[in-house]
Amino acid sequence: MSSSSFCLDGQTALVVGLAREGTVAALWLAQHGARVVASDVRPLHALGEAAARLADHPGITLRLGPQTPDLLAGVDVVVVSPGVPQDIPLLQAARQAGIPLTTETRLLAQLCPAPIIGITGSSGKTTTTTLTARILEATGARQGFRTWLGGNIGEPLLGRVEEMTAVDRVVLELSSFQLLYWGAAAAPTAAGVAPWHNPAGISPNVAAILNITPNHLDRHPSMGHYAAAKAQILAHQRPGAVAVLNRDDPFTGRWAQEGRVRIPGDVGQEPVAFDLTADVLTFGLRSRPRGDGAWWEDGAIRLRYRGESWTLCHRRDLKLRGEHNVANVMAAACLALAAGADPADVTAVATSFTGVPHRLEVVRQLDGVLWINDSIATSPERAIAALRSFETPSPGPAALILLAGGRDKHLPWDEWAAEVHARVRHVIAFGEAAGLITRVLQPSPASSRLESVVTAADLPQAVGLAHALARPGDVVLLAPGGTSFDAYTDFAARGQHFRDLVNGLTSLSTPAV
Repeated sequence: MSSSSFCLDGQTALVVGLAREGTVAALWLAQHGARVVASDVRPLHALGEAAARLADHPGITLRLGPQTPDLLAGVDVVVVSPGVPQDIPLLQAARQAGIPLTTETRLLAQLCPAPIIGITGSSGKTTTTTLTARILEATGARQGFRTWLGGNIGEPLLGRVEEMTAVDRVVLELSSFQLLYWGAAAAPTAAGVAPWHNPAGISPNVAAILNITPNHLDRHPSMGHYAAAKAQILAHQRPGAVAVLNRDDPFTGRWAQEGRVRIPGDVGQEPVAFDLTADVLTFGLRSRPRGDGAWWEDGAIRLRYRGESWTLCHRRDLKLRGEHNVANVMAAACLALAAGADPADVTAVATSFTGVPHRLEVVRQLDGVLWINDSIATSPERAIAALRSFETPSPGPAALILLAGGRDKHLPWDEWAAEVHARVRHVIAFGEAAGLITRVLQPSPASSRLESVVTAADLPQAVGLAHALARPGDVVLLAPGGTSFDAYTDFAARGQHFRDLVNGLTSLSTPAV
């Protein structure tokens, strides 16, 4: 259905959460004739520019403060922002009342005239999504289609949906919080033409799950619940669609091999089971695919697609650091090929791509010390991948100095601690998780390389301590392992602060004036 045909006169939408997606959704709904109630628990001054944009629109009523069930009076649909926990009383009351719940990305998926390439996973989403979009942009520049990049990164695209055409490509990074709402929705009692009157589940034309490992367990009640949310990206694909799955991952590797998704019920959750109806491409570093996909052979990435096999590139040709990024390149290659990319563009872009901000980003080299920003490492698993991107230091003077902290997501830290003891010389723990990090690193095994664990109150103090501690040849790595929400709005704000702090450092060898 074309979004330009929508007339939402007579419909009332409650938008819950006024961050990026909620603001875009509220404006789009109001522009198409809906009466919009925009709700957020934060006060007006905390909403900043978003509040001004919404308050000035005649079709939008701002309701700030406690989100009580009376907000549901007369409401036809609730549009939920991904930052809003799904179990708050307001959303529970909406479900009990049979009011459909949707999101900005779900509305986009229903209205988008172009094929959607959707990527999810516990780690690697942003790098893979960005690389996939860059490859398609290169092909589209010659073939005449436009590539749109959005979802969990960049600009929410619902406001741009009327600019899209059927030949374009839409590449979306999708989080578990977004995919929670892509399943079958509650059907309203009255018929209508609004998109929430189509309760069927949605999945992208081309979908990838990069991996499923413990993450966001502060918001998901169990791993089963988290995995089931991720699986929504596959659950409603139709024959002719494409699923890209990681052979090395315990969840997705089994699903690819069996051709069926199975997730046991857990914590009040019903078991999930469905057959994969899409064509499956797999990628992995430890084995070859049975069918089409990508694999590692003799120091090179190899691809097989539609009966043809070729070498994508050698490892030495990639500018991205770390084994995990080799897997990300494999996944992006499979996704881009399935979406119509030219194989030559896959190789050209993959070998020139230097990464995205806040992901193993080189900030500067000062006094022979390399400063690396991996603020995206918001879980212990991501921090492990960052640590493994650097050679294990020799017994010589060079050291890896790790800045770790932020807010814990109730995830296991044991494997992270083992990796730290094997690779890191000094840890500077900061933020809410500083005490937790100090505890999990005790006691030190006999083989540990770790010489010190220092606690800092915040990131500025952590950077100052690292600057005083570092010596020529050292690497100072910000790979927190926790979220930024104890002190920053998101990981990007934390990463930018780290950049500013590091770029403000002066050489210790420079005489004081």
